[in-house]
Amino acid sequence: MKELLQQRLAQALAAARAAGEIPAVDCPLPVLERPRQAEHGDLATNLALTLAKPCRMNPRALAEIILRHLGDAGGILQKAELAGPGFINFFLKPTAWLAILPQVLAQGANFGRGTWGQGQKVMVEYVSANPTGPLHVGHGRGAALGDVLGRMLRFGGCEVLTEYYINDAGNQMATLGRSLLYRARELKGSTEPFPDNHYRGEYMKDLAARFLALPEHADILEQPWDQAVARASAWAGAQILQGIKDDLAAFGVVIDSYYSERSLLERGAVKAAFDQLRQRGFLYEAEGALWFKATAFGDEKDRVVRRSNGELTYFASDIAYHLDKFQRGYNRLIDIWGADHHGYVPRLKAAVAGLDRPAEDLTVILVQMVNLLRGGEPVAMSTRAGEFVTLAEVVEEVGADSARFLFLTRRCEAQLDFDLEVAKAKSMDNPVFYVQYAHTRVKSVLRKAAEEGVALPDPAGVELERLALEEEVDLARRLAEFPALAEAAARNLEPHRVTYYLHELAGAFHSYYNAHRVLVDDPALAAARLVLIQAVGQVLAVGLALLGVSAPEAM
Repeated sequence: MKELLQQRLAQALAAARAAGEIPAVDCPLPVLERPRQAEHGDLATNLALTLAKPCRMNPRALAEIILRHLGDAGGILQKAELAGPGFINFFLKPTAWLAILPQVLAQGANFGRGTWGQGQKVMVEYVSANPTGPLHVGHGRGAALGDVLGRMLRFGGCEVLTEYYINDAGNQMATLGRSLLYRARELKGSTEPFPDNHYRGEYMKDLAARFLALPEHADILEQPWDQAVARASAWAGAQILQGIKDDLAAFGVVIDSYYSERSLLERGAVKAAFDQLRQRGFLYEAEGALWFKATAFGDEKDRVVRRSNGELTYFASDIAYHLDKFQRGYNRLIDIWGADHHGYVPRLKAAVAGLDRPAEDLTVILVQMVNLLRGGEPVAMSTRAGEFVTLAEVVEEVGADSARFLFLTRRCEAQLDFDLEVAKAKSMDNPVFYVQYAHTRVKSVLRKAAEEGVALPDPAGVELERLALEEEVDLARRLAEFPALAEAAARNLEPHRVTYYLHELAGAFHSYYNAHRVLVDDPALAAARLVLIQAVGQVLAVGLALLGVSAPEAM
């Protein structure tokens, strides 16, 4: 409806120019917004205010000319009003919204799918937790966000690759290997103290037992220490990474690509990145170390990329990794990090600029903490994981659908209270149950219609104007808003807009369902209501699919 009115406004402007009533000036596509207050109409535009200066006309007088040429906009307008200095408020005919219902049913799962992405190549990198332990509940929030952003951007016409960057090089991997060997020694009877700066979680004991049970590791504790650490590190890292993949799959997340930091180092990608930065004058030696001139791009200080002892910093690998992303043809990079990495953003954006790319080509989304509750009270530490509540534990208790939906109910930069009792409740207090139940109610009515021998009507032959109730028109209007909502959520990287929309749509449908029968004795009205609720169910299903949440037919 918004697009149709935009077209009608553009035609009205063209007619006014042809009549010589306004000068021929460049005019962007009219912007239409939904007013905050219902009494101001269904849609509003500041078009006259925007054009007043280039046209050198009074905005109200300009608005009156536009309205005269617009008329009833091809039969969709009930009225239009001037407001304030030149705003135009549009009141659509109730029947105009109903035209969306056949479109929803005709397009099915593709309703709302856009082409605005124009095939732009986007890489979304998320989770990327070190393979040194299982994913915790905080990782789950980032995993849900990354997975859904990938879905939404694809839905908008972007070419998307999702990737997990495996930090499988450096000190943390050696520490993992030593931790495994210390636990293996304990299992063999050693009483030496476990080092404080190693991985102490209970999962390391489980790994050590599995490690020693393999025949090829029978003599591992008798081998030279460095050799044993290398073997233990490689084995433990592979086991933990597989566990991470399994946990993500159970959560409904399948990442397209797993990219190894070790492979990056082995093929000399860091040196290649250094060469490029050096050629552009952004590397220099000082105090025996190699520095990146980050201050040239707004960072608070220059950053070390190679220490005086010859060791590379994590930042050096990150520079090479992001250069590699660009070299693979991705022109928009989206990284999802924990909020504790906020100080790292300026230096990485500086590195992108140093590699001769616009800093805006990299977007970093910071995800705040998750406060895990049970009945409103903070959850104690997990006894099984030792140090934290794992994502696997949460998914096992509340289910993937509920966990995903709740992780996406708030902006990522806001802390999230995740109540386990709410998440697993089969009641209207659980947001995902509330939305899914609306979908099952639609399916229940359709099954009842089939049982009573009522065939689903062809929308083309239905008298949709019979849908005269305010609630019915409101439902149609909400459905018509979905394509623009899906686009805005994807463009702004804000999937919480979709969860909020679905919750509101479900609420409107529940109210309608509780107040009015669908299968009434009047066949024409029943047919129109069946078309309406089918369309509601279809949009609920499309929205839930964007979130990676199921749309059950019965609950």
